[in-house]
Amino acid sequence: MKDKIHPKYEETEIRCACGNTFKTRSTRQNIMVGICNACHPFYTGSQKLVDTAGRVDKFQQRMAKTLAAQAEMDSKKKKKK
Repeated sequence: MKDKIHPKYEETEIRCACGNTFKTRSTRQNIMVGICNACHPFYTGSQKLVDTAGRVDKFQQRMAKTLAAQAEMDSKKKKKK
């Protein structure tokens, strides 16, 4: 192996957007992350609730419109025959 081609491996501080910091070792001096184990919903157990009822209602409305349009097309085809 060649000498003096590898980056310096040193102690590093990692900072999260939530304010949590911890130390590790890396080739970079400071690392900024957007989410960590202190604020990630999987680790904290507090997940955001999604408005699934609203989504289901919207889907059912679109499905009803589609079925109505299909029924109208079928009735037009029958009248032409």
